[in-house]
Amino acid sequence: MSDLLLSRVGHVQIAEINRPPHNYFDKALLTQIADMLTAVDADPALRVTLLCANGRSFCAGADFSGKQPETPEGRRADSRAVYNEGIRMFRCKKPIVAAVQGHAIGGGLGVAVAADFRVASPETTFSANFTRLGFSPGFALTVTLPELIGPTRAAMMMLTGRGVKGEEASRLGLCDLLVSAEELRDAALKLAQEIAACSPLGVMSTRETLRLGLVERVEERLIRELDEQSWLRETEDFAEGVRANRERRAPNFQAR
Repeated sequence: MSDLLLSRVGHVQIAEINRPPHNYFDKALLTQIADMLTAVDADPALRVTLLCANGRSFCAGADFSGKQPETPEGRRADSRAVYNEGIRMFRCKKPIVAAVQGHAIGGGLGVAVAADFRVASPETTFSANFTRLGFSPGFALTVTLPELIGPTRAAMMMLTGRGVKGEEASRLGLCDLLVSAEELRDAALKLAQEIAACSPLGVMSTRETLRLGLVERVEERLIRELDEQSWLRETEDFAEGVRANRERRAPNFQAR
């Protein structure tokens, strides 16, 4: 599991995404994360997961560099497989604290928001940049982001694709602790240990009640998100958006 480095500190499982510098994800990486969370649920000695990353970014989104399925049906199946692993992440029973350094962009923002808490620094950037790629949001962000920061603020992020830096993210409620970049991992571990010091059964029970119905809403919304992403993926605007992002220039969208 070289893409996910695992270690333990007391009752805390530390899982470090290891695809530096930007830790783009694909189905294989999400499967490793979901498998890890399933294993944590099954281990009574583990009570909290600290999800972090090695590199400049926490996660800069999905990996578009590999070979893609050639037909719309194949691309839809491929995306559904990715989202199935995301659903498995939401099904986990024990809390997740994310230490978010650098960038959490697109699907990477979805991974960060899937955690219960986010610890960030002033330099951290959160971005739902899908519309800047000629795309629409995925990873259930149309459920989780409005619930976290409110529908209007979430719409602002998703419709503009703008980046939100750490201090603004803290004001919005997108991150729960704001510390210096040097303190980021230690502060996230301290929060995880604070949770782990509480009754494990009480924590799981409380979390389940707080998140009641969330997995079902996530799964239902992912179907809609997948439908929208499937036809948008076939447009010229999406090809232009990905190309412009790779070339680090402003896209020239034509609405076709």
